[in-house]
Amino acid sequence: MNPNDFRAASAGKVIRTPTGYAAFIPAKLPPALEYDNQLVLSLSRADAALSELSGLGRYLPNPHLLIAPYVRREAVLSSRIEGTKASLADVLINEMEQANQRPEDDDVKEVRNYVAAMGYGLELLHKLPLSLRLVRDIHARLMKNVRGGRATPGEFRRSQNWIGPPGSTIETAPYVPPPPHHMDDLLADWERFLHERRILPDLIQCAIMHEQFEAIHPFLDGNGRIGRLLITLFLMERGRLTQPLLYLSAYIEAHRLDYYDLLQRVRTHGDWMSWIRFFLTGVTEIALGAVGQAGRLMDLREKFRARLREKAKALALLDELFLNPYMSVARAEQVLKVSNPTARQTVMLLQRKGMLEEITGRTWGKLYLAKPIMETIELKGKSN
Repeated sequence: MNPNDFRAASAGKVIRTPTGYAAFIPAKLPPALEYDNQLVLSLSRADAALSELSGLGRYLPNPHLLIAPYVRREAVLSSRIEGTKASLADVLINEMEQANQRPEDDDVKEVRNYVAAMGYGLELLHKLPLSLRLVRDIHARLMKNVRGGRATPGEFRRSQNWIGPPGSTIETAPYVPPPPHHMDDLLADWERFLHERRILPDLIQCAIMHEQFEAIHPFLDGNGRIGRLLITLFLMERGRLTQPLLYLSAYIEAHRLDYYDLLQRVRTHGDWMSWIRFFLTGVTEIALGAVGQAGRLMDLREKFRARLREKAKALALLDELFLNPYMSVARAEQVLKVSNPTARQTVMLLQRKGMLEEITGRTWGKLYLAKPIMETIELKGKSN
């Protein structure tokens, strides 16, 4: 890390450790901000988009049908930013096959842990405020039995880490977070800032909270994923979302270099404004996209339900396809709690109605996919 790159004393300071490497100590929160017209406009748009999404969540007839695929898509994208290769299809098929106790691919396991961590975090919010304790608890879930799982899951680091491209060292990395003996004070300040409710608009506070967490980088592994989870948890705790329907990983992955560059510019130049505008633009785009996607999924559900009329078992299986668009006769048998012939008959009905398509070409162990639902979840365009 080149200390000469860090030019803004207001953002923090670079120290030279006893062992000779340089590390960054971020300044206490909140930073001093200047609200220009562009920032005010960006905040207004983001607030409006977030309110529209939150209002939609309040009136959805069955929000779980949207939340489940959204969380899985977020888990795939957030984990992909950290280098995993699992696709949404990999995760959904693995989820469906868990009843057969098939071994999990390492990348799929990491994604499934992300889903579990998000669910656990939302559950904990009913008992705990957003806090360091909650952060440690969801980190333990995220890192359980996966690569990096030996890196003290649920515990803040006691050794130095650094951020840089593959092959970088502590001397060559562009960013070295605070040494461990500085972390207690910085994390206490970060937690205090989390609990402040009268100093900043929620979305601006959320953007600052995320950047400071990434600057402290308190875990040996999993910091990026936890930091992105915290965005949704923060907005849920503040009552800005009625359902956990906003996930920024798609925006971050699409603008990954900008994301890392702007986080770094906060540290090197104290450029909070550019980072906050980027964050607010992401909230606006993702919230409006989620509103449109939710509408398309609900329209698709109503269209498919109309084709099935009063066939109760087929209607029940249809809703399961919105949770996971992949289907097998074995899964139908388990979901509907019926015999194998009845399950097969129900799957065949959905296939005849154009809701399922067989995708293996096998005569046994057939796998079916509700392609219109999958394409809508993956944002590949409107379904028919």
